[in-house]
This record gives sequence, C-alpha cells and structure tokens, in this order.
Amino acid sequence: MRIWNARVCEYIDRLRSVSSRGGSIGKQVGGYGVRIRGNGFLVSLLCMSGLGACAVGPDYKKPHTWTPSAWQHEQSVVSAPESVTTSDRPDSAWWKIFHDPELSDLETRLAAQNIDVQVAMAQLARSRAQLMIAGAERYPGLSASGSYARTQYSTKSMQRIISRIGKGNNLLPGENLADMSGSAVIPLLDQWRDSIDATWEVDLWGRVRRQYEASKAYMDQTGEQARSVLIARQADLARDYAELRGLQEQLRILQKSQNEAKQMLDLSSARYHAGLVSELDVQNARGQLETATAQIPQMEQGIRERLNAISLLMGAVPHSLDRELEPAGQILPVPPKVPVGVPSELAQRRPDIRSAEAGLHAATAEVGEAMADFYPKVTIDAGFGFQSLSFRDLGFWNARAWNVGPSITLPIFQGGRLRGQLELKKAAQKEAALEYRQTVLGAWKEVDDALTASADEQARRDQLAERVKTSERAWVLAGEQYRHGMTTFLQVLNAERQLLSARQDFAESQTSVATNVVRLYNALGGGWEAVM
Repeated sequence: MRIWNARVCEYIDRLRSVSSRGGSIGKQVGGYGVRIRGNGFLVSLLCMSGLGACAVGPDYKKPHTWTPSAWQHEQSVVSAPESVTTSDRPDSAWWKIFHDPELSDLETRLAAQNIDVQVAMAQLARSRAQLMIAGAERYPGLSASGSYARTQYSTKSMQRIISRIGKGNNLLPGENLADMSGSAVIPLLDQWRDSIDATWEVDLWGRVRRQYEASKAYMDQTGEQARSVLIARQADLARDYAELRGLQEQLRILQKSQNEAKQMLDLSSARYHAGLVSELDVQNARGQLETATAQIPQMEQGIRERLNAISLLMGAVPHSLDRELEPAGQILPVPPKVPVGVPSELAQRRPDIRSAEAGLHAATAEVGEAMADFYPKVTIDAGFGFQSLSFRDLGFWNARAWNVGPSITLPIFQGGRLRGQLELKKAAQKEAALEYRQTVLGAWKEVDDALTASADEQARRDQLAERVKTSERAWVLAGEQYRHGMTTFLQVLNAERQLLSARQDFAESQTSVATNVVRLYNALGGGWEAVM
C-alpha cells in the first residue's frame, strides 16, 4: 500500500508538471502511456484515485529526552532524614500521605469548586469545539435550499438582442426579425427552485489532514494546561493548609510563652516587693511579656490570610471556611516513606512536559499545512434539484436540474505571502522544540531541588528539635536559680528569649518539611489522575 501511495504521489506531481504546459500533450508520463488533455478531467480522476495517498510536510516524531536511571540527591552529612523517598508508584491522591482528613476532604472538593480549574476546563471545551470545526472539513458539506423569486428582466436589453440576431439571418419571405424586435416584451417570471448541494475539498496534499492534526494537538495541549492548573491549585491548597497549621502552632507557642512571661513577671514582682531585687527585674519581665503579646496579632493576621487564601482556592468568599478550619490542628506529619516513582515516568506524569510536546506536534503539523498551500486546491461541487417557472410544475421529473464537477485553484503569484507563512510556521516549530527542551530541563531541576530541600530541611528540623530541648532545660535552670537568688534576671530573660526563638524556628521547620513534600509532588506532576 505504501508503494502504491508513493507512486500515486509521484505520478500526480508529474501530471502537474506536464499539464502546466497547456494544450494536448501526447507524451508518455512515468511509463504509464496516458495522454493528458488540456481540460484536466483525467488529472482530476487520477487525483481522486490517490486520496489519502500523500501529505506534504514533515511527519511528527516523538522527541527523545535524557532520563536518569534513578533519582539522585545529596544526603545531609548531619543526620539521615526520617522520611526517605522510594521508587514505589505514588498514589494519585498524594495528599493522603499526610493522613489529615480535613486536607483530603478539601483536595477532593477543589477540582469542582476552584474557579481557575473551571476556567481551564471551559478553555478545554472551547478547544474541543474548535477540533470539531477543523474535523468537519474532512467530510463533504451538504445543504438544502429552496427559493422563489418574481423577476422582471429588462425588455430593452432583449429587444436589442433580437434586433442584432435578426440582421444577416436567412428568414422566410416577408419576415424580418429585426423589425419585430420593437414589439418584444418580457413578462414577469416566477422562478421556483429547490435543491440539495454538496461541496468537498479533495485533500490531495494533506492540507485538511494537517489542519485537523494540528487542531487535535492543540486540544491535547489545552487539556494538559488544564491539568497543570489543577496540579498547581492542589499544591497551593496543601501548602496553604500546611502553613495554616504551622501558624496555628506558632500562635499556641506565643500564647504559652505569654503565660510563662506572666509567671516570671509575678515572680519578679514578688521578689521586688520583698526587697530582694530592684525594679529593673520587674520592668525587664514586663518587657518580655509585651514582646510575646505583640507578636500574637501578627500571627493572627497570618492565620487570617491563610484562611482567606484557602477560601479563594475553594471558590468561596472570605470567612466561609472559618468554622471548619479555625480549630487548631497539628502540623502535617510526614510519613517515613514518600513514594515518588521512577524518573522515566516524569514525562508521562507532568502535564507541562506533555503540553510542550503537544505544542511541538501542532507546530510540526502546521508546517505541513503551510506547505500544502503551495499546491492546487481541488474542490468537487455537486447539486441536484428542481427548477420551474410554475410551482405546479416543480415536482415533475423533467423539471430536474443538476450539476457536478471539480474546480481547481492554483496559486500563481501571492506576493511572497505563502513563502512567508511557511517560514513563520518553521520558526514556530523550532521555537516549540526549544520550549519543549527547556520545559524538560526545568522539570528535572524542580524535582532535584525539591528532593534536596526535603532531605536538608529534615536535617535542620532534627537539629532544631535538639535546640528546643536544650533551651527548655536552660530556661528551667535559670528560673530555679533566680528563685533562690543564685543568678540575675538577665540570665532568665536570655533563656526565655532563646526558648521562644527555638520553639518558633522548630515549628517553622516542621511546616517547611511538610511544604517541601508538597513541593516535591508538585514537581513530579501527580494528582490530576485522581479527578480527570
């Protein structure tokens, strides 16, 4: 079949070169011994016999990209991370690894409620409609029509025609057509017509096929972009939720520190009234209490902003999720094992890579579409119906009228428009190839950065956990010594400040560990499989 297609394409090209000379040419073409005549009818028949035989332009080939054999990232030399990545296939609903029912419920509702996702899905629906429009050109177009017109043709024009016909014609004796032209009158005419018309472009050079191929690739690209939006919003929701729980934990730490500062203020005040210390200790204790109290409104502001951000992601107005999310929960725990799959799956999972590949496919098809514009465009028109000057005669068989035949349009001079359009599409194809390469490289970078950040932040969290224990012990010792008059309040104040800073840093690190896992799964491109 491929050999037949190739020979048909070659033969049609030779026919074009021969028939372009005009007239009747009686030479053999390609050894087939076919005589080509100027009316081109035989050319049309041979063209139609080669339908689907050839399509000009480059055929799309899936690009090959570099893929590492395994995920590689540097392990921290300080300590081994508690949570390690594995090559197990990840769950499409990756947020379940945190074992937080509230987060899982929000992620499940996100796809249906988020406005950005809904806009992306509307764009996908529009792209599908455009594909239907492009695909319609592959089939004949049928239309039915009917018309009625009451027409008065020009009598003067008919008289002039009759007078000219009458001159120089052999008529019967006594007859002169020219003399009778002055009395000729054209009456009002009723014209009735109904018909079924068809038109079809014979896709000899693959222009329509390339157009449909490009439209399908663009639809695929729009679908992948919709998945990218969904993945981004899923990651945003998980990140905002993790930060919300982290800020709520920091608020609890501030409130605890506030209570501890009140206790130290009471202790210093009692010692001052007993004459054991100066008023300086009381004022220092009160200053530490005000410092902790002053940070609480700022923390509450951060919590409010995260609540509003989650409400926006869920397509809801501010404060609509307060009752659901305001009760403080624990910082998202990270499981010992985080399944991330294997590197070879990255191109299949990440929608941005798939979108870039679809864009390259579309650009390649458009090059072929632009090349097909250089070739003749063959269209077959046909129609069948009835025409009559009387409505009652419209249904008689002898009132039938029909037409069928091809029409050929050959671009001869376009002022460089076709050449410029082809160069434009070639440049777009090269640009799409570079964008695909850049997208792949960026994907590997994001994954590697996320893996490194996840491991290093766990090492930092472990060190901060030890710092919290040390600071708590130092604060207890300083308080005991101060009660017994063995040290100054300055030592207590420094211990209290260090303890507050250690607790806050540890809570921030715990939040970062969770958000780094979210960042990792966002880089891996998973999550859309669960809802699309």
